[in-house]
Amino acid sequence: MKKIIFSLVLLLNFALASDDSGTVDFSNEFSEPKTEIFDPLSGYNRVMTSFNDKAYIYVFDPITRGYVKVMPEVARTGVSNFFNNLFFPIRFVNNLLQFKFSNSAEELGRFLINSTFGLLGFMDPATTELHWQAHKEDFGQTLGFYGVGSGFPLVLPLLGPSNLRDTFGMVADGYVSPLNNFGDDTIKYKIPNNTEETSYLAIGRHLNENSFNIGRYQDIKKDAIDLYPFLRDIYEQKREKEIKE
Repeated sequence: MKKIIFSLVLLLNFALASDDSGTVDFSNEFSEPKTEIFDPLSGYNRVMTSFNDKAYIYVFDPITRGYVKVMPEVARTGVSNFFNNLFFPIRFVNNLLQFKFSNSAEELGRFLINSTFGLLGFMDPATTELHWQAHKEDFGQTLGFYGVGSGFPLVLPLLGPSNLRDTFGMVADGYVSPLNNFGDDTIKYKIPNNTEETSYLAIGRHLNENSFNIGRYQDIKKDAIDLYPFLRDIYEQKREKEIKE
C-alpha cells in the first residue's frame, strides 16, 4: 500500500505537465483535434477522467476556495515563489540536457539570488528586479527534444491527462526534486524524510497553486462535448508546443 501511495504522490508532485507553477493552463492551447490517436487505454482513461472530474469539483475545488478565504494573496504568492524556487534542480538539469546553456546559467543565478536576497525563495527579486525569467523544462520535454514520441495517452489519478513519455519523465524529475524522498539515499538535499511528508508537501503545493486558478477548469470544461478526448487533445497540443519552444 505504501508503494502505491508513494507512486501517486510522486506523480502528484510533478503532475499537470510538470509545470513549475503546479497548474496546467489549457485555456489558450486548444485547436482542432487530431483525427487518429493510438489510445489502447481509452476505457480506463475515460473512467479515470470521470473520477478526477468529480474529485476536483466536489473535493479539491471547495477546499481551495476555503483556503483562499483564510490565506491572503500576498502569503499565497510567497508560498508559490518558495516552491518554484525549490524546483530549480529540475529546470537546471533539463535545460542542460537540451543544450540550453544560457538558460541553465540564468536558472543558477535565479536560484542563488532568490535563495539569499529573496529570503529563501519566498520573494522573487530575480524576476522583479533583474528580469530573469524561469525557463521551465522537464524530462518529458527533454525526451521529446531527442525525438522520443509521446506514446499512448494515460490519465493519471488526481492529475489528469498525460502520456507514456511524460509519465516516465515525472519519475526522472522526481529523482532530482527536493520535494519528495525518492532517491534520498543518494541525494542529500531532499526535504521530506518519508512518504507521508512528501504527501503533505505535494498536497500543500497544489492547493496553493490552484488558489490562483479558481474557476479555470470549469471554464475549460464547459466547451467539452466529450470531456476525456477534449482534455487529452489539449494536453497533447500543449506539450508539442512546449517541446518545440
